[in-house]
Amino acid sequence: MANRGLELLWADDPVDVFFLQIQGSGRARLPDGSVIALGYDGPNGHAYTSLGRLMVARKILPREQISAPAIADWLRDNPVAGADLMAENASYVFFRQIEGDGPLGAEGVALTEGRSLAVDRAYLPLGAPLWLDTTYPDPETPGNPPLPLQRLMIAQDTGGAIRGGVRGDVFWGFGEEAAYIAGHMANKGRFWLLLPNALADRLLHAAEPSA
Repeated sequence: MANRGLELLWADDPVDVFFLQIQGSGRARLPDGSVIALGYDGPNGHAYTSLGRLMVARKILPREQISAPAIADWLRDNPVAGADLMAENASYVFFRQIEGDGPLGAEGVALTEGRSLAVDRAYLPLGAPLWLDTTYPDPETPGNPPLPLQRLMIAQDTGGAIRGGVRGDVFWGFGEEAAYIAGHMANKGRFWLLLPNALADRLLHAAEPSA
């Protein structure tokens, strides 16, 4: 892929690039102070490897300390070992510049802060409404008990780390508060797929064993 002019940007922090890969979208500030939006444009096809799990397994960080900010701090404090660790994740995401509203989810429409959910399409269809019941970190007072989060969400995106029937990732938007919540969000929860009664009845009958 060298010498083909495919690069969008050169970044000054490989850790920021790594977390941009995980998030699948973001914003970049250019030397002249302007900001551009970057959106997901496809994967390289390799499986995602969680750095958090590797760090716990190798006793680099205890499980209770694993969060995106803690991982980022360790990677920056240990640039050589950090580069080797990041290289163990073979998954790579390609990006494109987004004009107008964004970022765009897997449906091709702009995500909505606090309402769009990334899901595993092997279990849930995109566009499906879901009722979410979980908690989220308190951005105003870190260390406080998590706050309740109970609301209607729409399945509008996917992610390499989102695997399983009850696994989701809330789009929190941009800014310091959104980054804090997303970086510390690892809360257990549950959700309900909302379907019209007639469709739900047909699915239930189809799942019943035949006599």
